[in-house]
Amino acid sequence: MGVNRPAAPAAVLAVDAGNSKTDVALIAADGAVLAAGRSGGFQPPRDGVEAAVDVLGRAVAEAAEAAGLPPLRAGSPYAGQVAACLSNADFPVEERRLADAIGARGWGAATLVRNDTFAILRAGLPGSAAPRGVAVVCGAGINCVGMLPDGRTARFPAVGTISGDWGGGGGLAEESLWWAARAEDGRGGPTELAAALPARFGLGSMGELIEALHLGSLGRRRLHELVPVLFAVAAAGDPVASAIVERQADEVVALASVALGRLGLLAEEVPVLLGGSVLTAGHPQLNGRIVAGLARRAPRARVSVVSAPPVLGAGLLGLDALGAAPGAHGKLRAHFG
Repeated sequence: MGVNRPAAPAAVLAVDAGNSKTDVALIAADGAVLAAGRSGGFQPPRDGVEAAVDVLGRAVAEAAEAAGLPPLRAGSPYAGQVAACLSNADFPVEERRLADAIGARGWGAATLVRNDTFAILRAGLPGSAAPRGVAVVCGAGINCVGMLPDGRTARFPAVGTISGDWGGGGGLAEESLWWAARAEDGRGGPTELAAALPARFGLGSMGELIEALHLGSLGRRRLHELVPVLFAVAAAGDPVASAIVERQADEVVALASVALGRLGLLAEEVPVLLGGSVLTAGHPQLNGRIVAGLARRAPRARVSVVSAPPVLGAGLLGLDALGAAPGAHGKLRAHFG
Protein backbone atom coordinates (compact mmCIF):
# COMPACT_ATOMS: atom_id res chain seq x y z
CA MET A 1 0.00 0.00 0.00
CA GLY A 2 1.45 3.36 -1.00
CA VAL A 3 2.05 6.35 1.24
CA ASN A 4 -0.33 9.25 0.64
CA ARG A 5 1.22 12.49 -0.55
CA PRO A 6 -0.45 15.68 -1.83
CA ALA A 7 -0.94 15.60 -5.58
CA ALA A 8 2.11 16.80 -7.52
CA PRO A 9 3.28 16.59 -11.16
CA ALA A 10 5.94 13.99 -10.24
CA ALA A 11 6.06 11.26 -7.62
CA VAL A 12 9.76 11.64 -6.79
CA LEU A 13 12.36 14.35 -7.11
CA ALA A 14 15.63 12.39 -6.90
CA VAL A 15 18.80 14.30 -6.05
CA ASP A 16 22.36 13.00 -6.08
CA ALA A 17 24.81 15.71 -5.05
CA GLY A 18 28.56 15.12 -4.85
CA ASN A 19 31.51 17.42 -4.31
CA SER A 20 31.89 18.06 -8.05
CA LYS A 21 28.37 17.85 -9.52
CA THR A 22 24.66 17.53 -8.78
CA ASP A 23 22.19 15.39 -10.75
CA VAL A 24 18.43 15.45 -10.30
CA ALA A 25 15.57 13.54 -11.91
CA LEU A 26 11.81 14.02 -11.80
CA ILE A 27 10.20 10.59 -11.71
CA ALA A 28 6.58 9.57 -12.28
CA ALA A 29 4.72 7.12 -10.05
CA ASP A 30 5.28 4.34 -12.60
CA GLY A 31 9.05 4.90 -12.57
CA ALA A 32 9.26 6.87 -15.82
CA VAL A 33 11.83 9.68 -15.83
CA LEU A 34 10.08 12.91 -16.77
CA ALA A 35 13.13 15.19 -16.89
CA ALA A 36 16.63 15.65 -15.53
CA GLY A 37 18.88 18.51 -14.50
CA ARG A 38 22.50 19.09 -13.53
CA SER A 39 24.44 21.73 -11.62
CA GLY A 40 27.69 22.12 -9.70
CA GLY A 41 29.15 20.55 -6.60
CA PHE A 42 27.42 20.44 -3.23
CA GLN A 43 29.75 21.67 -0.48
CA PRO A 44 27.92 23.11 2.55
CA PRO A 45 31.05 23.13 4.77
CA ARG A 46 32.68 25.53 2.31
CA ASP A 47 29.69 27.50 1.02
CA GLY A 48 27.17 27.33 3.88
CA VAL A 49 23.94 25.36 3.86
CA GLU A 50 21.71 27.85 2.07
CA ALA A 51 24.22 28.60 -0.70
CA ALA A 52 24.82 24.88 -1.16
CA VAL A 53 21.08 24.23 -1.43
CA ASP A 54 20.94 27.04 -4.02
CA VAL A 55 23.23 24.86 -6.16
CA LEU A 56 20.71 22.01 -5.88
CA GLY A 57 18.01 24.50 -6.80
CA ARG A 58 19.64 25.26 -10.14
CA ALA A 59 19.49 21.59 -11.12
CA VAL A 60 15.92 21.29 -9.84
CA ALA A 61 14.87 24.36 -11.86
CA GLU A 62 16.48 22.91 -15.00
CA ALA A 63 14.59 19.65 -14.58
CA ALA A 64 11.30 21.42 -13.85
CA GLU A 65 11.67 23.57 -16.97
CA ALA A 66 12.51 20.52 -19.09
CA ALA A 67 9.39 18.80 -17.75
CA GLY A 68 7.26 21.84 -18.62
CA LEU A 69 6.23 22.45 -15.02
CA PRO A 70 4.83 25.86 -14.01
CA PRO A 71 6.77 28.08 -11.60
CA LEU A 72 6.87 26.75 -8.07
CA ARG A 73 4.07 28.03 -5.82
CA ALA A 74 3.39 27.52 -2.14
CA GLY A 75 1.36 24.36 -1.64
CA SER A 76 2.08 23.09 -5.17
CA PRO A 77 5.33 21.09 -4.99
CA TYR A 78 7.08 19.53 -7.95
CA ALA A 79 6.98 16.04 -6.38
CA GLY A 80 5.32 14.07 -3.63
CA GLN A 81 8.69 12.92 -2.29
CA VAL A 82 12.15 14.48 -2.44
CA ALA A 83 14.86 11.84 -2.03
CA ALA A 84 18.25 13.56 -1.73
CA CYS A 85 21.52 11.65 -1.36
CA LEU A 86 24.15 14.23 -0.51
CA SER A 87 27.87 14.43 0.01
CA ASN A 88 28.90 16.15 3.24
CA ALA A 89 25.81 14.73 5.00
CA ASP A 90 28.06 12.64 7.20
CA PHE A 91 26.20 12.69 10.53
CA PRO A 92 22.48 12.19 11.22
CA VAL A 93 22.30 15.73 12.59
CA GLU A 94 23.60 17.02 9.24
CA GLU A 95 21.01 14.96 7.39
CA ARG A 96 18.26 16.52 9.53
CA ARG A 97 19.55 20.05 9.01
CA LEU A 98 19.79 19.57 5.27
CA ALA A 99 16.34 17.98 5.15
CA ASP A 100 14.94 21.04 6.90
CA ALA A 101 16.71 23.41 4.49
CA ILE A 102 15.59 21.48 1.41
CA GLY A 103 12.06 21.01 2.76
CA ALA A 104 11.77 24.79 3.20
CA ARG A 105 12.24 25.23 -0.57
CA GLY A 106 8.88 23.52 -1.19
CA TRP A 107 10.13 21.19 -3.92
CA GLY A 108 8.36 18.18 -2.43
CA ALA A 109 5.55 17.35 -0.05
CA ALA A 110 8.02 15.26 1.98
CA THR A 111 11.82 15.23 2.12
CA LEU A 112 14.26 12.39 2.78
CA VAL A 113 18.01 13.11 3.06
CA ARG A 114 20.76 10.52 3.27
CA ASN A 115 24.50 10.48 2.76
CA ASP A 116 25.35 9.94 -0.91
CA THR A 117 26.88 6.52 -0.22
CA PHE A 118 23.34 5.23 0.37
CA ALA A 119 22.61 6.01 -3.29
CA ILE A 120 25.31 3.57 -4.38
CA LEU A 121 23.98 0.95 -1.98
CA ARG A 122 20.40 1.27 -3.24
CA ALA A 123 21.40 1.46 -6.92
CA GLY A 124 23.29 -1.81 -6.62
CA LEU A 125 20.49 -3.78 -4.95
CA PRO A 126 17.91 -5.39 -7.26
CA GLY A 127 14.15 -5.31 -6.97
CA SER A 128 11.95 -3.32 -4.64
CA ALA A 129 12.64 -5.20 -1.41
CA ALA A 130 14.02 -3.28 1.55
CA PRO A 131 17.80 -2.77 1.20
CA ARG A 132 20.15 -5.36 2.71
CA GLY A 133 23.87 -5.05 2.05
CA VAL A 134 26.99 -2.93 2.30
CA ALA A 135 28.45 -0.36 -0.09
CA VAL A 136 31.93 1.17 -0.21
CA VAL A 137 32.49 4.30 -2.27
CA CYS A 138 35.99 5.34 -3.27
CA GLY A 139 35.95 8.42 -5.45
CA ALA A 140 37.37 11.78 -4.40
CA GLY A 141 37.14 10.44 -0.84
CA ILE A 142 36.13 7.16 0.77
CA ASN A 143 33.07 6.04 2.73
CA CYS A 144 31.05 2.95 3.59
CA VAL A 145 27.46 2.28 4.67
CA GLY A 146 25.38 -0.80 5.34
CA MET A 147 21.66 -1.31 5.78
CA LEU A 148 19.24 -4.00 6.92
CA PRO A 149 15.56 -4.32 5.96
CA ASP A 150 14.51 -3.31 9.48
CA GLY A 151 16.15 0.08 8.95
CA ARG A 152 19.30 -0.48 11.01
CA THR A 153 22.41 0.97 9.42
CA ALA A 154 26.17 0.86 9.78
CA ARG A 155 28.08 3.97 8.83
CA PHE A 156 31.27 5.93 9.45
CA PRO A 157 31.82 9.68 10.01
CA ALA A 158 34.06 9.81 6.90
CA VAL A 159 35.28 13.35 7.47
CA GLY A 160 38.96 12.69 6.84
CA THR A 161 42.00 12.05 9.00
CA ILE A 162 40.25 13.07 12.24
CA SER A 163 37.78 10.20 11.78
CA GLY A 164 40.43 7.65 10.83
CA ASP A 165 39.90 7.74 7.06
CA TRP A 166 42.53 7.10 4.42
CA GLY A 167 42.34 6.92 0.66
CA GLY A 168 40.07 7.99 -2.13
CA GLY A 169 41.40 9.94 -5.09
CA GLY A 170 42.62 12.82 -2.96
CA GLY A 171 44.40 10.57 -0.49
CA LEU A 172 45.99 8.46 -3.22
CA ALA A 173 47.31 11.54 -5.01
CA GLU A 174 48.80 12.99 -1.81
CA GLU A 175 50.38 9.68 -0.81
CA SER A 176 51.91 9.33 -4.28
CA LEU A 177 53.36 12.84 -4.07
CA TRP A 178 54.80 12.14 -0.60
CA TRP A 179 56.72 9.06 -1.74
CA ALA A 180 57.80 10.66 -5.01
CA ALA A 181 59.15 13.78 -3.26
CA ARG A 182 61.18 11.69 -0.83
CA ALA A 183 62.50 9.50 -3.64
CA GLU A 184 63.79 12.51 -5.52
CA ASP A 185 65.50 14.24 -2.57
CA GLY A 186 66.96 11.07 -1.04
CA ARG A 187 64.84 10.72 2.11
CA GLY A 188 63.08 7.67 0.66
CA GLY A 189 63.73 4.77 -1.64
CA PRO A 190 63.46 4.95 -5.42
CA THR A 191 60.14 4.88 -7.25
CA GLU A 192 59.09 5.58 -10.82
CA LEU A 193 56.46 7.93 -9.40
CA ALA A 194 59.20 10.57 -9.05
CA ALA A 195 59.37 10.89 -12.82
CA ALA A 196 55.83 9.90 -13.79
CA LEU A 197 53.94 12.37 -11.59
CA PRO A 198 55.59 15.59 -12.85
CA ALA A 199 55.56 14.23 -16.40
CA ARG A 200 51.76 14.18 -16.24
CA PHE A 201 51.86 17.98 -16.20
CA GLY A 202 54.78 18.40 -18.60
CA LEU A 203 57.27 19.07 -15.79
CA GLY A 204 60.74 17.62 -15.46
CA SER A 205 61.07 16.93 -11.74
CA MET A 206 59.22 16.62 -8.47
CA GLY A 207 60.87 19.86 -7.39
CA GLU A 208 59.12 21.66 -10.25
CA LEU A 209 55.81 20.00 -9.44
CA ILE A 210 56.04 20.86 -5.74
CA GLU A 211 56.84 24.49 -6.58
CA ALA A 212 53.94 24.69 -9.05
CA LEU A 213 51.48 23.33 -6.49
CA HIS A 214 52.82 25.53 -3.69
CA LEU A 215 52.77 28.76 -5.72
CA GLY A 216 49.41 28.01 -7.32
CA SER A 217 50.49 27.92 -10.95
CA LEU A 218 49.09 24.36 -10.92
CA GLY A 219 45.75 24.15 -9.15
CA ARG A 220 45.32 21.47 -6.52
CA ARG A 221 42.00 20.61 -8.11
CA ARG A 222 44.06 18.83 -10.77
CA LEU A 223 45.62 16.37 -8.32
CA HIS A 224 42.98 13.80 -9.25
CA GLU A 225 44.83 13.48 -12.58
CA LEU A 226 47.64 11.71 -10.71
CA VAL A 227 45.48 8.75 -9.68
CA PRO A 228 45.56 6.99 -13.08
CA VAL A 229 49.33 7.61 -13.14
CA LEU A 230 49.68 5.84 -9.79
CA PHE A 231 47.78 2.81 -11.05
CA ALA A 232 49.78 2.67 -14.28
CA VAL A 233 53.10 2.78 -12.39
CA ALA A 234 51.85 0.13 -9.98
CA ALA A 235 50.72 -2.13 -12.83
CA ALA A 236 54.23 -1.87 -14.31
CA GLY A 237 55.61 -3.41 -11.12
CA ASP A 238 56.86 -0.43 -9.11
CA PRO A 239 57.00 -1.58 -5.45
CA VAL A 240 56.17 1.79 -3.90
CA ALA A 241 53.18 2.43 -6.16
CA SER A 242 51.99 -1.15 -5.66
CA ALA A 243 52.14 -0.74 -1.89
CA ILE A 244 49.89 2.35 -2.11
CA VAL A 245 47.35 0.47 -4.23
CA GLU A 246 47.43 -2.48 -1.85
CA ARG A 247 46.89 -0.21 1.13
CA GLN A 248 43.82 1.24 -0.58
CA ALA A 249 42.43 -2.23 -1.23
CA ASP A 250 43.01 -3.23 2.40
CA GLU A 251 41.20 -0.09 3.56
CA VAL A 252 38.16 -0.98 1.45
CA VAL A 253 38.19 -4.50 2.90
CA ALA A 254 38.44 -3.11 6.44
CA LEU A 255 35.49 -0.76 5.95
CA ALA A 256 33.26 -3.41 4.38
CA SER A 257 34.19 -6.04 6.97
CA VAL A 258 33.51 -3.76 9.93
CA ALA A 259 30.14 -2.71 8.47
CA LEU A 260 29.21 -6.35 7.85
CA GLY A 261 30.22 -7.23 11.38
CA ARG A 262 28.16 -4.44 12.93
CA LEU A 263 25.10 -5.73 11.08
CA GLY A 264 25.76 -9.38 11.89
CA LEU A 265 26.35 -10.27 8.24
CA LEU A 266 29.93 -11.55 8.17
CA ALA A 267 28.86 -15.17 7.83
CA GLU A 268 25.85 -14.56 5.55
CA GLU A 269 25.40 -14.33 1.81
CA VAL A 270 25.14 -10.61 1.25
CA PRO A 271 26.05 -8.11 -1.48
CA VAL A 272 29.08 -5.86 -1.03
CA LEU A 273 28.85 -3.10 -3.61
CA LEU A 274 31.80 -1.03 -4.85
CA GLY A 275 31.24 2.43 -6.30
CA GLY A 276 33.04 5.68 -7.04
CA SER A 277 35.50 6.53 -9.78
CA VAL A 278 38.50 4.71 -8.26
CA LEU A 279 36.64 1.41 -7.89
CA THR A 280 34.58 1.56 -11.09
CA ALA A 281 37.75 2.13 -13.15
CA GLY A 282 38.35 -1.63 -12.89
CA HIS A 283 42.03 -1.67 -11.86
CA PRO A 284 42.79 -5.42 -11.57
CA GLN A 285 45.40 -5.01 -8.84
CA LEU A 286 43.05 -2.98 -6.64
CA ASN A 287 39.78 -4.79 -7.22
CA GLY A 288 41.38 -8.23 -7.23
CA ARG A 289 42.95 -7.64 -3.81
CA ILE A 290 39.60 -6.38 -2.48
CA VAL A 291 37.83 -9.55 -3.64
CA ALA A 292 40.57 -11.75 -2.14
CA GLY A 293 40.54 -9.85 1.14
CA LEU A 294 36.79 -10.05 1.53
CA ALA A 295 36.87 -13.76 0.68
CA ARG A 296 38.97 -14.21 3.82
CA ARG A 297 36.98 -11.88 6.09
CA ALA A 298 33.44 -12.52 4.79
CA PRO A 299 33.55 -15.73 2.70
CA ARG A 300 29.92 -15.57 1.56
CA ALA A 301 29.91 -11.92 0.51
CA ARG A 302 29.07 -11.28 -3.15
CA VAL A 303 31.28 -8.46 -4.40
CA SER A 304 30.19 -6.41 -7.42
CA VAL A 305 30.90 -3.00 -8.94
CA VAL A 306 28.05 -0.50 -9.31
CA SER A 307 28.40 1.52 -12.49
CA ALA A 308 24.84 2.91 -12.56
CA PRO A 309 24.57 6.65 -11.83
CA PRO A 310 23.90 7.35 -8.14
CA VAL A 311 20.79 9.40 -8.98
CA LEU A 312 19.20 6.02 -9.75
CA GLY A 313 19.74 5.02 -6.14
CA ALA A 314 18.18 8.26 -4.91
CA GLY A 315 15.19 7.66 -7.16
CA LEU A 316 14.76 4.10 -5.89
CA LEU A 317 14.90 5.33 -2.29
CA GLY A 318 12.17 7.82 -3.17
CA LEU A 319 10.00 5.09 -4.68
CA ASP A 320 10.66 2.98 -1.57
CA ALA A 321 9.43 5.82 0.64
CA LEU A 322 6.23 6.10 -1.39
CA GLY A 323 5.57 2.35 -1.33
CA ALA A 324 5.57 2.32 -5.13
CA ALA A 325 4.57 -0.79 -7.08
CA PRO A 326 7.51 -3.12 -7.90
CA GLY A 327 7.18 -2.41 -11.61
CA ALA A 328 8.09 1.23 -10.98
CA HIS A 329 11.50 0.23 -9.64
CA GLY A 330 12.19 -1.89 -12.71
CA LYS A 331 11.14 0.84 -15.11
CA LEU A 332 13.37 3.39 -13.40
CA ARG A 333 16.31 0.99 -13.40
CA ALA A 334 15.79 0.25 -17.10
CA HIS A 335 15.93 3.98 -17.90
CA PHE A 336 19.44 4.19 -16.49
CA GLY A 337 20.54 1.05 -18.31
